[in-house]
Amino acid sequence: MTREEFIQRFQMQALPASAHKFRYRHKLKSAAVLIPIVHHQGQLEVVLTKRASHLTHHPGQISFPGGKVERYDDDMIATALRETQEEIGLHASCIEVLGQLKPYQTISGYEVTPIVALISNNSSYQIDLNEVSEVFHVPLSHFLQRQHHIQVPVYHDGKQHNVHYMPYQDYNIWGATAAMLHDLSILLNQRN
Repeated sequence: MTREEFIQRFQMQALPASAHKFRYRHKLKSAAVLIPIVHHQGQLEVVLTKRASHLTHHPGQISFPGGKVERYDDDMIATALRETQEEIGLHASCIEVLGQLKPYQTISGYEVTPIVALISNNSSYQIDLNEVSEVFHVPLSHFLQRQHHIQVPVYHDGKQHNVHYMPYQDYNIWGATAAMLHDLSILLNQRN
């Protein structure tokens, strides 16, 4: 898929319905992540991070750059852009926001809004090692192929939920990150 095809498919399709809902006794905290897509060596690639192993929450997990909304953030896009710059050093001037997917509710009590964006090919990363141990790319085509979408049943509050899992090489991409990639792949694979 070319950069232009990606933009056209993303912008022409309706947002996928989010099936990732949990019941909470308290108000959900708001967060946003950036799903950065880069055209690299003739193909589109998804930029992912590996969280630092010393973190209290989700150490070593694969994720998108992002985090909780701060009171000074204007909107979800501002949150995703700020967090991306803090975590991997990508400035907003290197990022072309295309839109967003439906929010995803996590089991840990967050409602996360995925912001989809293209980043410039000549972007370099400046990793904040307090938050991220690694930045890596996965071909977008990997996530568009249904055979890479695995669902594993887990139980939460006595109810079964399917957790998305999309392994790639030595990386175990699962949970909210994999679910957002699943939603993106459904959107991109729709035909008009």
